[in-house]
Amino acid sequence: MNARRALNVVVAGGSGPSGIATARALHDAGHTVFTVGSDGPRIEAAAAEAGGGITPVVCDLASLAEVRALHAGITARAGRVDGVIHLVGGWRGANGIADQSDEDWDFLESSAITTVRNVTRVFYEDLAASGTGRFAMVSSTAVSSPTAATASYVAAKAAAEAWTLAVAEGFRRDQTAAGEPGGAAVSAGASTSGQEPAGAAAQRSAAVVLVVKALVDAGMRAKSPQRRFPGFTDVEDLAAAAVGLFTTPASELNGQRLLLAP
Repeated sequence: MNARRALNVVVAGGSGPSGIATARALHDAGHTVFTVGSDGPRIEAAAAEAGGGITPVVCDLASLAEVRALHAGITARAGRVDGVIHLVGGWRGANGIADQSDEDWDFLESSAITTVRNVTRVFYEDLAASGTGRFAMVSSTAVSSPTAATASYVAAKAAAEAWTLAVAEGFRRDQTAAGEPGGAAVSAGASTSGQEPAGAAAQRSAAVVLVVKALVDAGMRAKSPQRRFPGFTDVEDLAAAAVGLFTTPASELNGQRLLLAP
């Protein structure tokens, strides 16, 4: 991180293998990490597994009131938040269109859409004000090739992607000087890792979609050593991609769907 301030990064949905790997990688990169889950013992265990110095926080991200309290608690402790990595997910499938259930849709809407809406609404101003503001969500390649069996799942993911791209447009609009379509130039010497170089457009915050077919971790491989998991993205590679967001210029990231191919 050199001499500049360590960035404050929130890992939303940090209890699972992807959250543990991402929190660990961000902390190892020098960031201050808050990992968030709805189950106290589980998120505390995940933070401990990810490594010392990572702060576990309990929050139901589907509750706007709780997300506001989460933001207040983190900023009171550490100051402005510079990044949110959204890993909240869940899978529901069916045989076709007719048996897509309301219960499955309610679950997917809450986990995939409502949580994205809540965290971006609450943390937007922080991310927009940061010199290296980043929001990332994880989506699926299935969005580009929906099937009847995955209708509810892909519809929820597509909605979350659309919301994220709207956040990206908000960053672009807010950080472009009036009357200058290319954006205002940043002052000389403003170049730091993850920020725009001197003379570049003033885009400093980015919202991106990280696209995977599915995720795999060491535990899954150990349970099924005969499986090859073709096309799956390892959680360690997802974690590395999350770290890389903070050292890549916002103008190269904002509004992008980034395929994390194995």
